[in-house]
Parts: sequence; structure tokens; C-alpha cells
Amino acid sequence: MNLTKSFLLPVSAAVLLAGCGTSAIVSTPIENIDAVPLKVAALSQEQYETWPHADLLADTIPGMSVGRAYDELLQGRKSTRVVVGVVDSGVDIEHEDLRDVLWTNTKEIPGNGVDDDGNGYVDDVHGWNFLGEAIHENLEYVRILKKGDDGSQTYKDARAEYDKELAEAKTNKDQYERILQMVNEADEVIRTVLKKEDYTKEELNKVEGSDLEIVKAKGMLNNILSIDSSLTSVKELKKELKDGITHFTDQLNYNLNMDFDGRSVVGDNPDDINDTDYGDANVIGPDKEEAKHGTHVAGIIAATRNNGIGMNGVANNVEIMAVRAVPNGDEYDKDIALAIRYAVDNGARIINTSFGKYYSPHVEWVREAIRYAAEHDVLIVNAAGNESKDLDKTNVYPNDAIDNETEIADNFITIGALDYTYGPEMIARFSNYGKNNVDIFAPGTKIWSTIPGDKYEFLQGTSMASPEVAGVAALIRSYYPDLTASQVKKIIMHSGLASETNVILEGNAEKKKPFSEVSRSGRMVNAYNAIIMADKVSRNKLTL
Repeated sequence: MNLTKSFLLPVSAAVLLAGCGTSAIVSTPIENIDAVPLKVAALSQEQYETWPHADLLADTIPGMSVGRAYDELLQGRKSTRVVVGVVDSGVDIEHEDLRDVLWTNTKEIPGNGVDDDGNGYVDDVHGWNFLGEAIHENLEYVRILKKGDDGSQTYKDARAEYDKELAEAKTNKDQYERILQMVNEADEVIRTVLKKEDYTKEELNKVEGSDLEIVKAKGMLNNILSIDSSLTSVKELKKELKDGITHFTDQLNYNLNMDFDGRSVVGDNPDDINDTDYGDANVIGPDKEEAKHGTHVAGIIAATRNNGIGMNGVANNVEIMAVRAVPNGDEYDKDIALAIRYAVDNGARIINTSFGKYYSPHVEWVREAIRYAAEHDVLIVNAAGNESKDLDKTNVYPNDAIDNETEIADNFITIGALDYTYGPEMIARFSNYGKNNVDIFAPGTKIWSTIPGDKYEFLQGTSMASPEVAGVAALIRSYYPDLTASQVKKIIMHSGLASETNVILEGNAEKKKPFSEVSRSGRMVNAYNAIIMADKVSRNKLTL
């Protein structure tokens, strides 16, 4: 993330060359956002579902001005199809909002059991599944411990991490179960009063009565709902608690379980990068529900726009290449390295990597794959992580900097997560950050997108912020295919909206920094400004 020889093109530059074909974009970029009034009213359901595409000036919501870019800049302009590789948990390629935006390998005859195109992958019509039938996995530090004590500092660190996380998982599971029981009991009381199964926070606050049971139930539910302002109903609260219980249960049963071996069904040696004959073409995976994360990511990037159902993805002329390589647990370095190479070799111009871990035994394999992508002009858009850490002090993998300092390539952009509330709280409380090792921020809290089974759901994390930016990158490469991966990265960074606001980090009101100091660019992604800058760079043949 340490840019070398970067050229900060002034967003307000007015010099344009006439060029041939489509006329130049002469719109004025968005600037001076520190004068924007703070959003005080609660968002409506529609605003929650679309806020990443909102315009900060018009809506006082720190979205990426996607709608404005389409309406004011891209009408009537020609674009070319861009392939985006989604390296993730799998993608529901049967989803109503994704089936029309899938990459299809036209050189492969579906289902004939033959590697028709000779790329080493049989029947890879829509991508490849490097996990085969595997679903769950240990965390990387658990795998390190299972190999035995070699006296290294890595082993000692892994042991300390394991002991800490195991204790926390047990405690958290018990706490979530107790809270859910209390919520269920209070919910039953309130539902009886309101005579309805679901109700909003506003309806809860209107409940009247002096009966002690009602007063206690109302107070308890309000207290818990106040912890997370994005929760709009008790139904959402209960789902959040159930999801938490599932998460901690999975940690205990699979991620932290020393006796669990998730890799045995794959049939390869994960410590041998040359052992490549494994996996299959089922990019959904053996359990469609487990493809939720990857399906959500794919929808953010490219869900079919303006089809009257579900949602609109950021990019309008994209094909999603599904590459399943991320289990429920930590990914293997080998799978990620091969997944990146697969996407590059099969035509992806952008790769989204919404995953990460803090131990990487074969980090060199992944870094070689990142360099390989750079050599082939492929941009990798990467999630910063969700542990509220300063990445200038902590290594998270994958990354493009050795010891958080020496950059290995200039095709890798790391994304932190924004909240929908503009002002001091606009950095998502969970988001990692870092002046040198996070490049820019984008919407990542309460993001509406596709999930398996023709459904839609809110999820949050830097996993959601990364595909927002991958969508903007795809938009740029679609309308300006002459721009390189490195240029697209720098355009996204330099065209973002800057702010001098002091922002709260890690959800701790006592821990603040200027927004300009929590990422390399000090900015938030803005599609409108990015298109204006891309047009100027492309027409003037500028070198960034």
C-alpha cells in the first residue's frame, strides 16, 4: 500500500483534450464535503438498502455517488464487458439477480467430463471450486498448533491466540444464548400486547401500560436494541443473536477444534503448491447456504441493474467469475494463490478478495500470485479486515507489503469500511485501518445484497466494502478499458472524498484521529469523481 512515484492528479484539473468519439466529461467534481450537514434522521428501509449508492451532498449519507455517476456522466456512453473474479465461499449462480451476469467459459462443453479448453480444469463453465466437498476448516493458528511445537515464536503466538479465542468463544456462545432467551421471553410479552408477530423500535416505544412485566420487557428490549443503531426491529435483533450463536458454535465445532480435519475430503496436499489436480466445477459448493458470503459479495458488484427485482449492483456491464476457495474457517494459502492465477489466466481484469487471516505459512505463494496478476494487468481489491486493528502495527494476509513496508506490486488496493452515518462515527466500529496499509474507505455497514435462494439480506464487514470498490473499478475499466490496473487503483484513491473530520476508531469514543490519518489516501471512494478523473486520464494519456 506504500505508493511509489504516485502522481496526485488534481480532481479539479480543467485541461481536457478533445479526443475522438464520445465527448469529454466536463462536470465539476464533488469537493468541500466538510460543510455537509450531518444526517440526523433515521434512514428509511429504502435508504438502508441503497445507501452505498447515495450521494453525500444530496443525501447527507456517505455513499459512493453511484446513481449520480450513471445519471449525469454515463448516459449514452459505450462500455465493454469486464470480468470480475470473486474469490470467496462460492456463489449461487442460480440466483435471480446474478444468473444474467455470470462469466461463461465458451471454450468448455458443460458436463462432458473433458477439459475441452486445456486449461487444467474440467468443465469449468462458470469458474472453479478449489475446496471440492469441503465446507468447514480450522483457523490457521490451529493448523500450526496441530503440526506440533517446533519452539518457534510463531508456535508460541499461535498457542496464546488459541487459548484466548477458545475461552472467548465459549463465553460468547453462553452469553448470546442467555440474551436470546431473555429477548424471546420479553418479545412474547410485547407481541401479546401489540397483537402482532413483528414490530419496529418505534412501535415498541409506543407500548403503554404500568404492568411490571410489560415495563421490564419494554425496557430490556430497548436497552439491547440501543447497542446497535442499525437494528430496526426485535425480529432483526433475534436474527443477529441467532447468527452469533451459530458463529460461536461453528468456532467451537470446527474453527478451533483440534480434532476436526476439514481438508481430508479434498484429496490434495495443501503444503505442496505443485499438487494442483483437485477441486471441481461446482462453484456453488456442496451446500448452497454456505455460499452466502460469496453470493452477497457478487451481488454488491454486479447484481443486474434496473431489472425490477432485488437490488442494483454497482457495475452495469460485468461478468462474475466464481472461484470457490474460502471455507468456513481460514483459507489455505495454496488455494488462494491458485485461485488468483486461475482468475487471471481465464480473463478476469479485477479480482475481489473479501477474506483474511493473521498467519500465513506460505505467504510467498500468494505474493507470487499477486505479482503474477500485476504482470497481467489485473487489479486485486482486498478487504482490510474486521478486528478494529491498526494494520500498520499488525500483519493481515493477503497483503502487498513485506513487513507492512515494502510494496511488492502496484495492483493491490485494500479497503476499510464506512458506516452510513456521516461525521465522527463514519468509520465502522469493526473496521481495520492504517495510514500506510489501508488505502481507502467505502460503505461496509448494513449492506443489502443477494444471498442464496433468490433472497436478499443485510450483512456488514470490510468484506462488503471491498466489492463496493471492485464494482467502481469494474465501472472504470468498462468505460475506459485503456487504463491499467495501477491507474485504476490510483484514480480510485485520488478521486475519493477527503475530510478533516476527527473520526472514532474501534468504536471507542476516546480513540480519535483525523479521517485523513486512517488510510493511505485519507479518502472515501466516490464513483462520480472517479469517472471524471478516469475520463481526463484516458483522454490526456496521463501517467499516474
